[in-house]
Amino acid sequence: MHDAVPYSTAMKFSLAALVVVLALAHGSQAAQCPEVEKLTQYFQDLSAQLTSTTQELVQKIQSETFLEDGKAQLQQIQAKLAPLADDMQAQLKPLAENMQAQLKPLVDNVQAQIEDLFRKVMDQTKALSQ
Repeated sequence: MHDAVPYSTAMKFSLAALVVVLALAHGSQAAQCPEVEKLTQYFQDLSAQLTSTTQELVQKIQSETFLEDGKAQLQQIQAKLAPLADDMQAQLKPLAENMQAQLKPLVDNVQAQIEDLFRKVMDQTKALSQ
């Protein structure tokens, strides 16, 4: 894909040279050959189109290169952050286990109290309905 740009540039210069030759021919024989004027315009249009296409290709190549560079940088950042994330997880795991061990008796106690309260409410409801 990178080889297309130099070829297009060389072709562009060839067309430009042809336009100059045609312009000189046009200047000396314009009154005699109206076809030369048409050919000159055709090659000028072709040269403009070639220039535009070349610029579009260059922009496309540059944008693809930019995206590839961005992906490479993101991969480098990810590679640097992965060990840090693993280290943080290793440090936080014991802390989380410790907190869970401390909170489990409290949670079990609250659950037992709620179950006891629920049983009392149910017993009172049964007593009222009899």
